[in-house]
Amino acid sequence: MTAENTLGRNIPESGRAASRALGIKRFKWTVLTPFLLLMAFILVPALLGQGFFSLFQFSIFSMGDDTGWRSYLNASEWIGLELFIEVFRDERFGAAIIRSLLFATGSTLGCFIFGFGLALLMYRPFRGQGLYYIFFILPMLTVPIVIAYTGEMILYQNGPLNDILSRLSGMRVEAQFLYKKEIALTTIMFLEIWNWTPFSFIIMMAGLAALPKEPQEAASILGANKWRIFWEIQLPLLRPVIMLALILRFLEAMAEFPKTWGLLQGGPGSATETVPIYIFITTWQYFDISYGAALSYVVLVMMVAIVLTGIYFLQREKKNLDAMYFSKPQESE
Repeated sequence: MTAENTLGRNIPESGRAASRALGIKRFKWTVLTPFLLLMAFILVPALLGQGFFSLFQFSIFSMGDDTGWRSYLNASEWIGLELFIEVFRDERFGAAIIRSLLFATGSTLGCFIFGFGLALLMYRPFRGQGLYYIFFILPMLTVPIVIAYTGEMILYQNGPLNDILSRLSGMRVEAQFLYKKEIALTTIMFLEIWNWTPFSFIIMMAGLAALPKEPQEAASILGANKWRIFWEIQLPLLRPVIMLALILRFLEAMAEFPKTWGLLQGGPGSATETVPIYIFITTWQYFDISYGAALSYVVLVMMVAIVLTGIYFLQREKKNLDAMYFSKPQESE
């Protein structure tokens, strides 16, 4: 079989396939090259240095007058895997992981629910739609530390929010949103939801806009109502997009630092001491650089496991979707 190109010559189909494969390969290398360079010159040296500090007990106070790498060697003592064993025995680190998982799960679900709800309201064109886009996306464009300081002013015990609640309820409200350990993490979680709901909103808007029209129109002609079309057609088609939005948002929430540190620095007590906060305190306040490096390596392995799990579920959803809607009909014998 042949295909005619724009110059009028006949090109074999195999030649077109080879040319397309070469184009795809070049595109992949164009995209991957900056990342590989970043890995080679920044990330790999950082990981090697982190590995050195995690296997050697390093003390910044033991550095002598030497400069360069010799000063680090003189201030280090080989201890092997002792720090990693200590990490797995660290109850404070275990509590920080639990807080991070609770925070990430709650904020991810909140962002997705509000973002998906807004996307369902907005994906059909209407007059003035652009203004709503700008309004809904603004929180994601706000610098996190600005959100932290603004939130502190609003949520202060004698601040605007308590004043509004007092006027609405007719009684004096002095809720300690930030300084009561039982609700401090939940308060930051709501700030995170406000900040990152636009992220889920954008992803779900893109997913809804890309849905094929034919199955929905066919279902409508057959008499299906909007709820049934959403539940039986739109939602199954959106499952890979939903999985992607949840995975990306969960990973971002696990690494949340600026708002938590800017507001409470892990307090009150250790109520908001998540994994990033604990690593920061250990490394830059206690100056236990070696233990902080070991903590970081353990967290890196944990996050890689989460990413691989997410990729597995994403690929499974994609395969299920292809099997449901895009498989070729069997030919009759």
